[in-house]
Amino acid sequence: MDKVRFVVMGYGHIGKRHAAMIQQNEECELSAVIDINDDALKSVPAGVVAFSSFLGFLQAGIDADVVTVATPNGLHASQASAAIEAGYHVVVEKPFGLHQQECTCVIEAAERNSKEVFCVMQNRYSPPSQWLKQIVSKGTLGKIYMVQVNCFWNRDERYYKGGTWHGTKELDGGTLFTQFSHFIDLLYWVFGDIDHIKAHFSSFNHQHLTEFEDSGVVNFNFTNGGMGSINFSTSVWDKNLESGMTVIGEKGTVKVGGQYMDKVEYCHIQDYTMPELPMTNPPNDYGSYKGSAANHHYVIQNVVDVLKGRATVTTSAQEGLKVVDIIERIYASKTNN
Repeated sequence: MDKVRFVVMGYGHIGKRHAAMIQQNEECELSAVIDINDDALKSVPAGVVAFSSFLGFLQAGIDADVVTVATPNGLHASQASAAIEAGYHVVVEKPFGLHQQECTCVIEAAERNSKEVFCVMQNRYSPPSQWLKQIVSKGTLGKIYMVQVNCFWNRDERYYKGGTWHGTKELDGGTLFTQFSHFIDLLYWVFGDIDHIKAHFSSFNHQHLTEFEDSGVVNFNFTNGGMGSINFSTSVWDKNLESGMTVIGEKGTVKVGGQYMDKVEYCHIQDYTMPELPMTNPPNDYGSYKGSAANHHYVIQNVVDVLKGRATVTTSAQEGLKVVDIIERIYASKTNN
């Protein structure tokens, strides 16, 4: 294999991010872009073929290796399955899907067709996240007693524009799927699965914007021991406040915080000296709002490395499925105001 040839399905904010990162990687080639919106296709880079449907792309017979699914959340799983059945590896933007059952169908399709599935959970690549994973895995903190995740962001009328898929139950799914699935992935990646979930959700200022909650408090136990909580809101005025994780352990306490969990704000561990970490990449900037760290180039490089036999998948389909499982269980346990 010379260059890995990509097709980006869905050319909105995040699809454009994928396309740009693909074109910046010398081992990649952007072969085509697919979007049902004619206006979106007007900005496709020169030399890249644009299609208004996946069927049109298939009928054109353009050679490609990977389809990146960057469409609305509710379409991810079905379109990933269709791409796999058509003979392509897939990169699936978060969330993997909105239901466990549809994600399982993607995994089964990949197994039948011997294709790889890459789930996008790019926050794993941020240096503070990798540092936290390392000290927990090595037992530096000893037994984990308590973990608190705080995610307080702004999503207002500037984000939930009328007539789009944002804010709909069918295609968006909910705040935990669209805004904060990255942080649930980090929670699972570092500390393992959760149970005994109790959640309380409310909508404070999104009643006219979304079909679901804007804020919530979730309490749970870890299956490996210890307890935790997730406090989240998209009702913060004007701009994002923080994304942070505080960990209280047997041998010390740490807090990874900042607006996008991009810095270690506190580290006090027995017989341990905090190392100097590399800088975290800035957040994805979409104009009126910002998202998680701009780490998509690491995801794309992982695709290249896996397909060329140099690495294994960083965030597997099974892990993407687990994040969906956890979010579904959180929503199933909720009570409302």
